[in-house]
Amino acid sequence: MPLSHTVLPDVLHSAAQVRDLDARLIAAGTPGLALMERAADACWQALRERWPDANEVTVLAGNGNNGGDGFLIAALARQAGWPVTLYTLTGADEPRGDAAAALARAREAGVGARPWKPGARLAGVIVDALLGTGLSREVSGMHRQAIEAINTCGLPVLAVDIPSGLNADTGHVMGCAVQADLTLTFIGLKLGLFTGEAAAHVGQLLFASLGADSASGGEAAGQATLLRPGNLPQPEPRRATAHKGQFGRVLVVGGEHGTGGAALMAAEAALRSGAGMVSLATRAEHVAPALTRLPEVMTTAVASANQLPALLSAASVLVAGPGLGTGAWGRSLLSVVAGQPKAQVWDADALNLLAEKAVQLPPGAVLTPHPGEAARLLGLSVKEVQADRPGAVRALARTYQAVCVLKGAGSLIAAPEGRLAVCNHGHPAMATAGLGDVLSGLIGALLAQHMPAFEAACLGVWLHARAGEVEGARGRGLAAVDLIPTIRRLLEEVAPCKA
Repeated sequence: MPLSHTVLPDVLHSAAQVRDLDARLIAAGTPGLALMERAADACWQALRERWPDANEVTVLAGNGNNGGDGFLIAALARQAGWPVTLYTLTGADEPRGDAAAALARAREAGVGARPWKPGARLAGVIVDALLGTGLSREVSGMHRQAIEAINTCGLPVLAVDIPSGLNADTGHVMGCAVQADLTLTFIGLKLGLFTGEAAAHVGQLLFASLGADSASGGEAAGQATLLRPGNLPQPEPRRATAHKGQFGRVLVVGGEHGTGGAALMAAEAALRSGAGMVSLATRAEHVAPALTRLPEVMTTAVASANQLPALLSAASVLVAGPGLGTGAWGRSLLSVVAGQPKAQVWDADALNLLAEKAVQLPPGAVLTPHPGEAARLLGLSVKEVQADRPGAVRALARTYQAVCVLKGAGSLIAAPEGRLAVCNHGHPAMATAGLGDVLSGLIGALLAQHMPAFEAACLGVWLHARAGEVEGARGRGLAAVDLIPTIRRLLEEVAPCKA
């Protein structure tokens, strides 16, 4: 069964949708046991390719279909002459149906199954076939002990379909989850493999359709779109006669005493991402540094909200919140911004004031909260937001009738009508201040270049995350402004400027 090692499908599914695809395959004439055989063959191939020097496996299998895949992998390894240890965690219930037939195949191949016990010997490559995509409660008991043993054994780990303990819909860890080096998933990509805590558990991700693409007549409608270069929305290329007036004027409003850098970074990102003109409304103390660093940005000292109207009327896109503060100055400025019928991006303190109901969001805006800001906007805890990131970002988009970006590992972009996109790029070095300011300016620039809000947010998030990946490869010490030149280069690669 051929695998996709580099290019994954665009469509992400819920666990229920994948089960439906599986049922369609069976209804179309493929027996369930044959699907298990295809899955096991794909896993065996992936295992041999990833660890070519391996010569022993330990399989830990549950009593569902995921366990059935594990039984057949054990059979393939034994037929290849490898030492195989097969531990079962079936409890009082023996495997049934296709899983029972798969266990019989393993026994016929000479594999002896034994119940898992704490302290049991683990050797070779560990195959995690404990729990599949139907997990609905926190892992406990023997399953938890087995997962903890896998995670502390120091051996390479292959997860079958999904790391056991990871929620297939949300990427939330259900108490504990296997930390795999390689995950091979089947039938359809699961949304939970790309957001939440998935990045710490999935390892390298491979995909085998097992024939689901032909049975469904092509890619079936899914829960979300995985952003990648082949499907990114793009601004229009520019004609030879292009001039600055055709690509909008972004006004950044922010920079309270002591936080002028946030607004300046947003303005710089907007300038370097293709806005025709960029203005900055900030505290007087930040004007000289802004002009020194970015003479191209038209920077104005604003002491009170009554100085904003002239700046607002000249702008086509407003970016509000970077360094704005939540004091009287920031509140008064944001109240004026909120009344403007223009494309807007709200970040940072603009979101905090929105959560306080100090202002009302104008229609058609883009919100870019991190989990803490999202929790305040929804009246939830951060833990609740992170436990269901897809649900949280959809709730934000519906509640505020805005395109919403929920930042973090596996950033999510949702539109009010239900569209959802996922970006699986990024780097741990991005855990530093100022990156959100850069993202807000970047999205503002794309809006200024006439991209619709959802499309601008998707492209902006991908560029930002991919730039963080590139710069993060250098290690710790990443500064937010380091991303800006790389964003500019990546934007040209995916959407050339010249027509």
